[in-house]
Amino acid sequence: MQLEDYFNFLAPDDIRLQGTRVGIETILFDYLFRAKTPEEIAKTYTSLTLEQVYATILYYLHNKQAVDAYMTDWLEWSDRMREEQRRNPNPVVEKLRKLKAEKMAIQADGAEISYR
Repeated sequence: MQLEDYFNFLAPDDIRLQGTRVGIETILFDYLFRAKTPEEIAKTYTSLTLEQVYATILYYLHNKQAVDAYMTDWLEWSDRMREEQRRNPNPVVEKLRKLKAEKMAIQADGAEISYR
């Protein structure tokens, strides 16, 4: 089996593990930025085998420059999407935030009354 056989190359910015919807960025983020071991990663993502996690890390090590660029693009895209969600939140999210703020205000008023 070739290393590339572990992956589906759907697009230049979308590489997933064969037979899953998990992108290599998911595993590599935990490995590179959270310093998780392959065993910890495999326990976190139960749909993956330890072999798949090691294959992803090996693919990264064999293609470091290209995968570093892939990860940089993914991180920049993630930042843009978070900012977009912050600026244009889903109406349901807005409603939940409002309800939470109201609940916190009621609790704060109750605590204030208790201390008098």
